[in-house]
Amino acid sequence: MSVLDHPDAALALRLVEGAGGIAAGWFRRAVPTDTKSNPTDFVTAADREAEAYVIAQLARERPTDGVLGEEGHVVDGSSGRRWVIDPLDGTHNFVRGTDWWCCAVALDGAAGVELGAVRDEVRGRSYVGGPEWGAVVDGTQLAPLVDRPLAAACAATYLHPPYFHTPVGDAWLRVIDGVGTYRLHGSGTLEAVAIAEGRLDLFLHHSVPEWDRLPGEAIIRAVGGETRTVAAGGVQWYVAGVPTAVAQASARLVNG
Repeated sequence: MSVLDHPDAALALRLVEGAGGIAAGWFRRAVPTDTKSNPTDFVTAADREAEAYVIAQLARERPTDGVLGEEGHVVDGSSGRRWVIDPLDGTHNFVRGTDWWCCAVALDGAAGVELGAVRDEVRGRSYVGGPEWGAVVDGTQLAPLVDRPLAAACAATYLHPPYFHTPVGDAWLRVIDGVGTYRLHGSGTLEAVAIAEGRLDLFLHHSVPEWDRLPGEAIIRAVGGETRTVAAGGVQWYVAGVPTAVAQASARLVNG
């Protein structure tokens, strides 16, 4: 069975495409915006409206499932499954008019993440996949990842400036010293699908919440990638991508 034949995958695609349409209505307009943890951590009316849409759809179509939304919606379910919602990943980019943002959901079960779906609304591309199903973009099957070592890898990574010259920054630099090159984009989930398509090789960030991690993790693992959580510098690092680069980056976090 293709992932597209899975009813949960079909629902996940409808959810992210609906959320993407809502967000697109606000893009490059004067969207009402607040800040959260710091002056550059934004939340907008687009985030809130997109999340409310997904919550309403799930209440109707999967009423026994739990829900965790980035913007504060939490629903306790009875099914043992939970939908994790990132209504707009890359909100800073979105507010500033940069087109690297997306809408994403994941379905998490007792054995871990089952599937993820991502909508890149600007480019009109929809991704869905899971470890047991493979992954597709716009209905086309994604090929297995091509493995490569850290020294040949292009990593997607970022470190917030307050962490420079701290044990967190030291751990990050141990990996950067060994990577082939790196890029900064501002949407971890779009970076994850770029890894799944072979356009990037590695994702590295610390203290990654589930809504920023699980949708892309499902798709990376669907095409033979690996994900790890590694303790270093007093924080938990999330490392995802092609297997050899993930293993080598994880070792450098801990051992240098």
